[in-house]
Amino acid sequence: MANVKFFNGENIPLEMHKVRIVQKLNLPIVEKRLENLNKAGNNLYLLRNEDVFLDMLTDSGVNAMSDNQLANMMNVDDAYAGSATFFKLEEKLQDIFGLPFFLPAHQGRACENIISSALVKEGNVVPMNYHFTTTRAHIVRNGGRIAEIPGEDAIISESKNIFKGNVDLDRLKTIIDQEGSENIPFVRIEAGTNLIGGQPISLQNMKDVSEICKANNILLVLDASLLQDNLHFIKTREEACKNMTIREITREIAGLMDIIYFSARKLGFAKGGGILLRDEKLCDSMRELVTLMEGFLTYGGMSTKEMGAMIVGLEETMDEEIISQGPKFIEFMVKELEKNGVPVVTPAGGLGCHIDAMKFIPHVSQLEYPAAALSSALYIAGGIRTMERGTMSMDRNADGSEEIAEMELVRCAMPRRVFTLSQVKYAIDRIVWLHKNRELIGGLRFVKEPKTLRFFIGTLEPTSDWEEILARKFREDFGDSL
Repeated sequence: MANVKFFNGENIPLEMHKVRIVQKLNLPIVEKRLENLNKAGNNLYLLRNEDVFLDMLTDSGVNAMSDNQLANMMNVDDAYAGSATFFKLEEKLQDIFGLPFFLPAHQGRACENIISSALVKEGNVVPMNYHFTTTRAHIVRNGGRIAEIPGEDAIISESKNIFKGNVDLDRLKTIIDQEGSENIPFVRIEAGTNLIGGQPISLQNMKDVSEICKANNILLVLDASLLQDNLHFIKTREEACKNMTIREITREIAGLMDIIYFSARKLGFAKGGGILLRDEKLCDSMRELVTLMEGFLTYGGMSTKEMGAMIVGLEETMDEEIISQGPKFIEFMVKELEKNGVPVVTPAGGLGCHIDAMKFIPHVSQLEYPAAALSSALYIAGGIRTMERGTMSMDRNADGSEEIAEMELVRCAMPRRVFTLSQVKYAIDRIVWLHKNRELIGGLRFVKEPKTLRFFIGTLEPTSDWEEILARKFREDFGDSL
């Protein structure tokens, strides 16, 4: 993002685009927000979008598209098989990443399913800098388990470490020695790490991991869904990369990997996904899974319009001014909340601003899902839909006990090119008010609890009448304001 200084000394990010299409938002009154929350069973996924003012749930599939993307959606070849648009997409991916083989899928989760189904066997272990919920579920479903080996300060919310997504190299070597390389189908790197605050991994760390993998004949897999934010952080934070272009950094990263998969709902400002592979035999082992689970090999569950948007979006991802807005907006939000005493993950990462729920409401036990409770409270306070990233996002142990998460975070996602600065300031204001009234927030308990990925569709209820009390306090403080 361009470094533009304001004469008045104000330090705020400047949008390097103009708005040409708008979508009307609705902010229900606080009493209606409380009613909506109860109907949704305190699961913000189950809210109707019409009942949400600022949707900070996720950055998946909700990023704004450019005029060039929209134009290219009209210039596509709508063929079931052999679409010219698919081959243009394949060519664009090869140009950017340099890997020769491409398999399409409808989103990143589908890519994880295909990779795990092809590579993970009973008893296997997959080391990674940190897991994502769906990644773990696919690996476990195929009989494997994960080994998390994040580096220094990864799960410490407030830190000065600028690359908290790095892999602990010594722990990686230890796992390989203990498990044997034959029992490790691949090492997975997530750039950046979703569940610990969108924290980036450095290019140097990726190089070091690659060397270890090559020495032990282990595949190296990159989840590139959040890569565009990570590219910005590598360029701005890693001294050796400051004079490199985004395209050069991307190529260097790709050159280290055997497999790259991504959700275009994040990477590329579109909807869809895909798997890039270096080895033809490995590609062949997954091809039939694409046709079985996704669709034909030249669309993979995507419409040609989605592929048309992705072609342009991937090229826009190589533009530093475009990809820097998200991190800059997140950094602004983090710093403003810090000024007001709100506990947030630092340094600011990608994807969104992350609030430390355990520090925000320390009186709420992890057995009562503090991150989920704080998310519910924020919807009451401002009609803002956020994401719980804590114990509720874990599945129970085999004996029925809770697997307690290492962090309890509320993710305020920052969809790219979507929010204005005034909307971000509104979110900050409501979070600060909530922090001043944090003693009113209580816990939650499950009413309906699925066995797998319960945070998507499970329903909960408050452990007391704290939600009604919080809503009354809002009305008392804000009067007739929405």
